[in-house]
Amino acid sequence: MVDLDTRLGPVVGKASADKLSKTFGMETVGDLLTHYPRRYVDLEQIDSFADLEVGQYVTFVAEVVDVKNIPFGPGGRKTRTQVRITDGRQHLNATFFNQRWIAKRTEAGSRQLFAGVVGEYRGQPQLTHPVMREISGDIASFQRGIIPLYPATSSIASWELERTIDTVLAVLDPPPDPLPSDLVAAKGWPDYATALQWIHQPQSASQWRQAQQRLRFDEAFVLQTIFARRRRAFDIETAIARPWQAGGLAERFIERLPFELTAGQREVQAEIRDDLARPHPMHRLLQGEVGSGKTVLSLIAMLQVVDAGAQAALLAPTEVLATQHFHSITEQLGDLAKGGMLGGAEGATRVRLLTGSMGAKARKETMLDIVSGEAGIVIGTHALLQEGVDFAELGLLVVDEQHRFGVEQRAALVDRSAVTPHVLVMTATPIPRTVAMTVFGDLETSTLRELPRGRQPIQTTVIALAEHPTWLDRAWTRIREEVEKGRQAYVVTTRIGDGEGDTEPDPSADEPRTASLVEVFEALTEGPLSGLRLAMLHGRMPTDEKDTQMTAFAAGEVDVLVATTVIEVGVNVPNATVMVVLDADRFGLSQLHQLRGRIGRGEHAGLCLLVTGAQGDTLARERLDAVASTTDGFQIAQHDIDLRREGDVLGARQSGGRSSLKLLSVVKHEKDIAEARDHADRVVAQDPELAELPALRRAVEELETTQQADYLERT
Repeated sequence: MVDLDTRLGPVVGKASADKLSKTFGMETVGDLLTHYPRRYVDLEQIDSFADLEVGQYVTFVAEVVDVKNIPFGPGGRKTRTQVRITDGRQHLNATFFNQRWIAKRTEAGSRQLFAGVVGEYRGQPQLTHPVMREISGDIASFQRGIIPLYPATSSIASWELERTIDTVLAVLDPPPDPLPSDLVAAKGWPDYATALQWIHQPQSASQWRQAQQRLRFDEAFVLQTIFARRRRAFDIETAIARPWQAGGLAERFIERLPFELTAGQREVQAEIRDDLARPHPMHRLLQGEVGSGKTVLSLIAMLQVVDAGAQAALLAPTEVLATQHFHSITEQLGDLAKGGMLGGAEGATRVRLLTGSMGAKARKETMLDIVSGEAGIVIGTHALLQEGVDFAELGLLVVDEQHRFGVEQRAALVDRSAVTPHVLVMTATPIPRTVAMTVFGDLETSTLRELPRGRQPIQTTVIALAEHPTWLDRAWTRIREEVEKGRQAYVVTTRIGDGEGDTEPDPSADEPRTASLVEVFEALTEGPLSGLRLAMLHGRMPTDEKDTQMTAFAAGEVDVLVATTVIEVGVNVPNATVMVVLDADRFGLSQLHQLRGRIGRGEHAGLCLLVTGAQGDTLARERLDAVASTTDGFQIAQHDIDLRREGDVLGARQSGGRSSLKLLSVVKHEKDIAEARDHADRVVAQDPELAELPALRRAVEELETTQQADYLERT
């Protein structure tokens, strides 16, 4: 009996199994059969040399005329392999770089299948790194007329994978279907066993298209079933209700605010208020634009929990951000944060800060206030997660910039609590709906789209040095002009450049060298900004030094802050009106949007200048133009994922493992994801343990134990 859990060795042989394991990480039959073709070649629709157009993807059969390796580069260490081919009338070159082995395996006179994108070299069309495969009568797909092309490597060719998969399919027992039979029937889809055969051994284009559609939905359905079960578990899990207290700190704080909450803020605040009042733990994602008021809403939630007799913790990813939150919250609360102190309001609480670099005396005082319950609100970094940090009664955990914390880190605090706390996750990186459903599917989502009244407009301009080399001088002049008006500026760089763990660019690489913070600071101090008060800020500075610099900047004692992305979130200096981002093409779109949100926070409009030295990189320019064209973070986030590779969105590289999603794209398949979520909710409501769908239960358990599942919680 051969099923999806069968080890590959007994089925395909030890040598092949070892090769598949080493190259692709495949261990079981299921691993191999979910290595789907990335493209298909239809032999009935073969192109000819006469139809070639640059940029076109073509497929044709041709005869090899000759093959030769041509050394190039320093010392001839690199190789260009040139395969000259003919269709009987014209000649064409197929070129491969640093693949000397092709010359040994390719014989003159052999007939080969070629598939690839037509390029151009010295005015002549050519193929660079095409798929090349010798036409052989013993390969079944040639007889079927449709050839699957698999993601392959130099050690395992596509046709080798095809033969191995054919071997496995010939002995595989029909696997059970993870989808409900009524859903499969309603959709008119093939069953699971048939879908696997059609995607690997199609007799027609219709078959592989139906199989792809069906198996893509499978991926969405398994993922959404996981989230549906988690949401159900949250509903079953108990927590202590923290209801709203009339006349409490939260209500008094709202009455003192110097502005009215927007309609959107009031709506979200009501959602959080009602969640906290339930005897089940809140698990809510609060996303919103930079400056949309997320921190104010999280503070109201924390005060609601304090009013109910418990404590709240705010977890921030950096000491700079934690310190900013601490100063901002204590300032906003005023006498409401002076519990037990002279001048404290009636019923006031205390706000404490806990970071890893605190001195022993301050740390001891803070820890005593935490364990005694005197500190109603505790703000901290990863230091909050360490053993020995014990709360009297933690009622709410607020996680700022959720993507910077691992699931195991959050669990360290939640699991140590005597009672299950409510959890509010915040992010200033707007998340398109498809991504939210795919990576935050177990959280209820609240979105703040409108900015508070009074936020100033920000003009964003791209400075392309290749086109306008003198514009950078004008940028420094503009900073001087703003400083003369009593305002302040940021200059942002990609790296520190102090020699400690700072990776220098490879001088042999094509990419230009980026400007470092240290170099920029020295150049500006001695050059275009000489005479102004400049300061540096980066993440590796001692905490007290960072605090000193930020405090001085916030107090107006520094004119220009030259910094890395440590200022990306949480930094609030209303007097800052100009930002110059150097090497802006090296930042993500949403990251640029967050950086830009540091200016225009006061009574004056903001100016953001995105400087790039990239030459001939149309994608880089398109990305920067997208940021400059709108201040809508949700549009920028959508544009970001449209331009990025799927693996970057789903985190296959970040999680360190192969992505479990092979056919599903969070960028392209919103309809599938939304539909799968609805069906998964219904299935879990009727059969929470998935007893009637053992194949689905197996798929869910398998995904939940992978690194990918960890990433889905971590993102």
